[in-house]
Amino acid sequence: MSNLILQATTTAQWLTLVSEAEQATGHWLDEESESYLVFLLIRHTDDSQLITQIVGQDYLQSQNLPPNQRQQQLRGVGDHCLLFSGLFPHQAERRHVKLSYFVDLGRSAYQEAANNCQQTLVSLYQHLASEFLSLMEILQGIRTLNNQTIPASPIAAYELWQETGSHQAFDQLTRRNSLSTSRYPRNRRHH
Repeated sequence: MSNLILQATTTAQWLTLVSEAEQATGHWLDEESESYLVFLLIRHTDDSQLITQIVGQDYLQSQNLPPNQRQQQLRGVGDHCLLFSGLFPHQAERRHVKLSYFVDLGRSAYQEAANNCQQTLVSLYQHLASEFLSLMEILQGIRTLNNQTIPASPIAAYELWQETGSHQAFDQLTRRNSLSTSRYPRNRRHH
């Protein structure tokens, strides 16, 4: 994002950022996913407690709740995992877990929410579970629009790629590999 573009509403600003991140990452979301992501970002813009959430504990506690509360808590776990893995990926390292922990837990939470909700929401939660990686990579793309992200270590990127199939992690690995081979070309013997 080379220029700061201010939109008339918060919704328009988030939609612009999501659209730019889609272009930057090459992931194109359908309208339902894009809308969900924009409104998720709006809901949590001023959430000062977001980073302190203990999503694993919330997931376990949801198992003892009545169905409607359970579905709400599971959606919250999925949403927080999506935000952690996309916007705050270094939280995994700080919490001594792999980033794939948030991916797996978020997918599971959305899928279980689909199994415990009204029929009208089943397809939404199933879709969020199946599109979790693309949504995460769009959020990571938002961070990279202004070079706001610190690249993951090669080991963390490799683990994320191996455990989730993340295209962005794979791209990061190949970029690092091409940089290291261009900086340190192999010695060639002359015969």
